[in-house]
Amino acid sequence: MSLPEDLLELAAATAREAGRMLVDKRPAGGPDVVQTKSSPTDVVTQMDRAAEALIIERIRAARPDDAFLGEEGGEQGGEHGGGSGVRWVIDPIDGTVNYLYDLPDWAVSIAAEVDGVAVAGAVEMPRRGESYTAFRGGGALLHTASGTRELRVTERVPLSRALVATGFGYDAGRRAAQARVLTGVLPAVRDIRRGGSCCVDLCSLAAGRLDAYYERGVQAWDIAAGALIVQEAGGRVEGLHGAAPGPELTIAAGPGTFEALHDLLAPLDPLRG
Repeated sequence: MSLPEDLLELAAATAREAGRMLVDKRPAGGPDVVQTKSSPTDVVTQMDRAAEALIIERIRAARPDDAFLGEEGGEQGGEHGGGSGVRWVIDPIDGTVNYLYDLPDWAVSIAAEVDGVAVAGAVEMPRRGESYTAFRGGGALLHTASGTRELRVTERVPLSRALVATGFGYDAGRRAAQARVLTGVLPAVRDIRRGGSCCVDLCSLAAGRLDAYYERGVQAWDIAAGALIVQEAGGRVEGLHGAAPGPELTIAAGPGTFEALHDLLAPLDPLRG
């Protein structure tokens, strides 16, 4: 049986290496867009592909029987792990548009699942000089050049004083629906932040820099590591009415704040679009 601590060590080391490569080898004129996905603004660069290939190569060398789910490469080896029961969920660049424009809020996200449950997660933010790690039952940590600190979400922040992050899809119709939901959220909260990277937002929540987060349209690779980091920092990550977080809706916050944001969102029909 693989220990979460061992899986985390491999995830963190691999995320650091991928992050360094993405900084060091980013073309001076910016990366080339090699593909679009759901819309012309939903882009894949050659660096997304290179980073995912590096991550899979490093992990496969250490653990050849594991499975993978990558944003660019899809499913390899089965939904609940290969022969080992371990599956790695990888987002080589979460916040690709930020990376494309040389904005700092992008990250490498790697999570390890055992039998479908995330047990270890690492999020590397090279331009911030920050590494976030967590393993199930072991708490969540932020590592910087100045040291390591334990993470804790804010709790029971009234919505009127809550700083809430969100994001928007790439499809024009979905964006219009999300904008209508936002008009019901914005008057009730301190303010809204839109950073452009789901896992950066989740780690900021775990670090107490945000009070809550919600978004429709995020995928497994966007949230696998970040959700575990939030949970290990004392927060809740769920969908609407107790559903699992995922593409339909993901809500994350500390105790008290989560319930308040959930109850604000529910009558706004956040699943439309």
